[in-house]
Amino acid sequence: MPTDFEGTVFEPDANARIVSLVPSLTELVFDLGLGTHLVGRTHYCVHPADKLTAVPSLGGTKKIKMDRLAEVGATHVLVNVDENPKELAAEIAATGIKVVVTHPNGPEDNPALYRLIGELFGAKDAAEDMCKRFDDALADLKAATLNAPTKRVLYLIWKDPWMTISQDTYIANTLQLINWQTAGSDPDNRYPEIDMARIILEADLVLFSTEPYAFTENDLIEFSSSFPDTPAQLIDGEMTSWYGSRAIEGLRYLQNIGENQ
Repeated sequence: MPTDFEGTVFEPDANARIVSLVPSLTELVFDLGLGTHLVGRTHYCVHPADKLTAVPSLGGTKKIKMDRLAEVGATHVLVNVDENPKELAAEIAATGIKVVVTHPNGPEDNPALYRLIGELFGAKDAAEDMCKRFDDALADLKAATLNAPTKRVLYLIWKDPWMTISQDTYIANTLQLINWQTAGSDPDNRYPEIDMARIILEADLVLFSTEPYAFTENDLIEFSSSFPDTPAQLIDGEMTSWYGSRAIEGLRYLQNIGENQ
């Protein structure tokens, strides 16, 4: 039986009316062929762009319009431990809607995620096909980067203040696949603020992610003027932080980086 991260067991429902409050899960729902079941999303859900215009936005990932949730007649809401507040999930559950909690914490958690959504909503075959494509991409990545050199990287997700990722997060575990070790970790905070002048001394390379803060080439220029001796580059945040179906493309993206570092 489909069981979510919190251990809740669900009856499969091929007629479910789904709301996704997680952009990567919204894309996964479509890629499993379940797009017709999606009745609500957040305004941060941007993929697949050509199909989302028909799906109502209920708000953001931290707060939604509960009256709009009632209007769309949802039976299930997909949430994530890192992206959606626990209080929001509890408020939704109190209305009687089934809340499906996810928490993939590394790339290799994706097959279980595919199977959870596929089994729950009647797309088991599509989920198994996706698992096969993921496993193939992961095997190719590991083979191609088997002897990749260790590199200490500072992965930036925000500025003013500067923020990074701690170890044992999805992004850090993704980068570990090409032997990139993350700097600036805080055991008490998954996404800590940092003192750049101090942490920069630990890093061989600074990565400016394109999300959630949309870093650009201008940020690299500004950074280089302050820290000219530290290499820096942009990195596609969707490829490193999106679990779900995009993770397969993310593995190919990482393989290309690993082969060329």
